[in-house]
Amino acid sequence: MGEHRSAAEPRRQPRQGGWSRLTSSRFVPAVVISLIVAALAGLFVGAYCLAMAAPVPHRIPVAVTGKSAQGERFVGALEAALRTSLVLHPYADYDRALAAVDAQREFAILQRRPAGVEVDVASAAGASVARVLSRSAPEVGRALGIPVQVRDVKPLPATDPQGLALFYIALGSIILGFVGAIQLGVHAQALSPAERIAATAGCSVLGGLSICAMTDWVLGVVRLPFAQSWGVCALTMFTAGMIFTAFDTFMGRWALLPTWVLLVVLGNPSSGGAVAWPLLPPLLGFLGRFLPPGASVSAQRNAIYFPHDQHVEPYVVLAVWCLAGMSVFLARHARHPGGQATAPATAPGAGSA
Repeated sequence: MGEHRSAAEPRRQPRQGGWSRLTSSRFVPAVVISLIVAALAGLFVGAYCLAMAAPVPHRIPVAVTGKSAQGERFVGALEAALRTSLVLHPYADYDRALAAVDAQREFAILQRRPAGVEVDVASAAGASVARVLSRSAPEVGRALGIPVQVRDVKPLPATDPQGLALFYIALGSIILGFVGAIQLGVHAQALSPAERIAATAGCSVLGGLSICAMTDWVLGVVRLPFAQSWGVCALTMFTAGMIFTAFDTFMGRWALLPTWVLLVVLGNPSSGGAVAWPLLPPLLGFLGRFLPPGASVSAQRNAIYFPHDQHVEPYVVLAVWCLAGMSVFLARHARHPGGQATAPATAPGAGSA
């Protein structure tokens, strides 16, 4: 019959609307990724510029000994010059003030003497703070006609005068930690959850050894307490790997985005490695203590420069993030054993017998 279509004639496909045609285009993934990368690039540069380009003192804890009229004038003028507030804590004598610096409760010691002022800074506790005080204190003293003597009671080694080695050690540990986890997820999908965790731990131990060996044995930038620094690097890498792995169980191919934002965009600028926390914006300075990069920097700083006054907080922070990531990964995998793995494609012609 003429009104009936031939069986061989192809059916007309339903017309797609403008939005449907747009979203089904093969160019959509490229456009989405480009927009995301552009946004992350801006956030990355913005976070580092905000924290590091022009650090401004906010509240600097300072130990104070002695009392004099000249010292009182000097403190007021120094605060005005820095446009900040010195948080002054009086100590009965210099030895107690120095112990507080060793415990990293104070960033400097101000001794108010009848003949002038002595300012002791601690570069190892915060090189950026020490530089600000070392530059500003003599200028203020000259303006007031008050003799000012500055010395560094916790200097950095000549091989790392800016104190950036710890920042780069932590940065390398963080980035290589989650990059290793990404590669394990891509190339070792046959591993069971326990095997995946063990492989991440093994990768972290080897990576931590490589970082410490390069820093100490090969380049001699910083003399490390090798076993402890190696352990901190390995724990940092393992923590970063577990954080990515936890995100991966929920977000699959997009897991790198929250990992990058948390650890690199937010965590590294606020770590206190390149700029000490009194010079960071207050919110960043507070958050940095509780993120893995900041905890890693603090643990390394304590181990290297303050071995007799170490703190447990950085290790607790790393352990909590690590255990949280591991727990999420195991719990999610128990509920969804297939995880985010993609099922293998069916071979052509294998559908029916």
